[in-house]
Amino acid sequence: MKIDAHQHFWIYDAERDSWITEDMSVIRRDFLPTDLRAELHSNRMDGVIAVQAACTLEETQFLVDLSTMYGMIKGVVGWVDLTSDDVEEHLERFSKIPIIKGFRHVVEGESDPDFLMQESVQRSIRLLTKYGFTYDLLIRPRHFASTLLCVKENPDQQFILDHMAKPDVKAGEVEQWASFIAELATYPNVVCKVSGLVTEADWSNWILSDFAAYIDHVILHFGKDRLLFGSDWPVCLVASTYKETKEIAASQLDGFSADEQAAFWGETARRIYKF
Repeated sequence: MKIDAHQHFWIYDAERDSWITEDMSVIRRDFLPTDLRAELHSNRMDGVIAVQAACTLEETQFLVDLSTMYGMIKGVVGWVDLTSDDVEEHLERFSKIPIIKGFRHVVEGESDPDFLMQESVQRSIRLLTKYGFTYDLLIRPRHFASTLLCVKENPDQQFILDHMAKPDVKAGEVEQWASFIAELATYPNVVCKVSGLVTEADWSNWILSDFAAYIDHVILHFGKDRLLFGSDWPVCLVASTYKETKEIAASQLDGFSADEQAAFWGETARRIYKF
């Protein structure tokens, strides 16, 4: 089974989706499973993990509702307010909905570099562990230090690093990012999605070799059994086609055995998200 471990659906709302700027106008519209079906078929993908794009409880329910209608959705990574006093009430309710595999917050949008280490957030992450939910890490460099501490403090929590921590491919920045990846990968409770790279590159002029050093680095440090593919569709469409995002991910996998290829393209997602 081949799984796209990171993509989004939404009914476009200009106010809620203000992060979709004018230069991203190609994705200023609705994106639903009917829009993705042909892409999955032509790229020989069997299913997806639907990841939250809006930080609302309604978003989680929206993705759950879609999953009842479209079998392509194998799991949902929703949103819950990690700073809320009633977070356990929501997690207990969500634990009764098997399609919900985990949660994510748009930490990259938080100006506080220590957001993940807030007492309320740490309490909530311990509750994620209690209920068996995963947690996707969406971060920027200002959050690197607190991310490392958060992962260290929660050794029984399954973390998934989204978009390889968004290296600045366009500027060719490597050093700070590479050091972070090398340290993060020492924690066995973290896996990494090879996803979201094309939107960190020059949208109009990228070439495959732009991504080689970054992908090679995560292979070196995470190993071949802790990486999984994600397209970041439809966000990727600002800079590439679905097929091209898959080609970027595949470009450095020549040394993978058949079993290692199977893990990358689906089996690791199945193991981590438990479907």
